[in-house]
Amino acid sequence: MRLEEIWPPFAVAVTAGDLTLRVVRDEDLPELVDLALSGIHDPALMPFSFPWTDVDPCELPANFVRHHWQVRSALSAARFSLEFGARRDGQLVGIQGFSTNDFAITRTGETGSWLAKRFHGQGIGTRMRRAMCAFVFDELDATEITSGAFLDNQASLAVSRKVGYRPNGTEHLVRRGDLAGLQRLVLTPGDFIRGDEMITVTGAESLRVFLGLTVR
Repeated sequence: MRLEEIWPPFAVAVTAGDLTLRVVRDEDLPELVDLALSGIHDPALMPFSFPWTDVDPCELPANFVRHHWQVRSALSAARFSLEFGARRDGQLVGIQGFSTNDFAITRTGETGSWLAKRFHGQGIGTRMRRAMCAFVFDELDATEITSGAFLDNQASLAVSRKVGYRPNGTEHLVRRGDLAGLQRLVLTPGDFIRGDEMITVTGAESLRVFLGLTVR
C-alpha cells in the first residue's frame, strides 16, 4: 500500500495559483523548524495564545517535532487537527491548520496559522486562509468556521476581515503574565469572501471516508 492509502490526510492537496497546502509529513519538519527559527513575529509581541515561540531556540526544534507527531497520532473521527504546510512556488512559507472536536455532528472547527516573518505583508496569509476555508466548507461540509486573534494583532484581524469573518465576542486571557483581550471570530458559508483565485482540492474523498464524514 502507498502511504497516502494508509494515512489519507497525506493525499489531500489544496491549490490556489502558485500556493499549495499539504498535510505536514516528517520530511517537511526540518524545513519547518528552520522556518520557525528564522522568525515568525516581532519578539516584543506574542500573537499566540500558547506562547510556543518564547521557548529557548535550542529547545524549539524537538518541541516542534513532538507537537506535530502528537497531532498526527491523536487524529481520529472524534477529534482531529489537520496541519498543512503552505508552499508558494514550492517554497515553504508557513502552516495553515484546522482543528475540531465532534465535527461530524457540530460541523464547526477553528482555523489557525503562522507565516514566517520574511513573508509577511505579501497577501500570503489571506490566500492561505481562503484556501483552507474553501476546503473546509466545500469538501468537509462545515457550517461555520471560528478563529481568534489578540486585539493588538492587527495583521491577523485584517486577514479575517478580508475573508469575511465577523466578530463573535471577546475573551480575556493571560499573555506573558499580563491581561490581554482576544477577539473571537466566526465565518459562515454565506459570509465567506472567496476572492478571484480558483481553489482546487484533491484527495478529499478518501479523507472524508477516513474521518467518517458524509457531505450533505
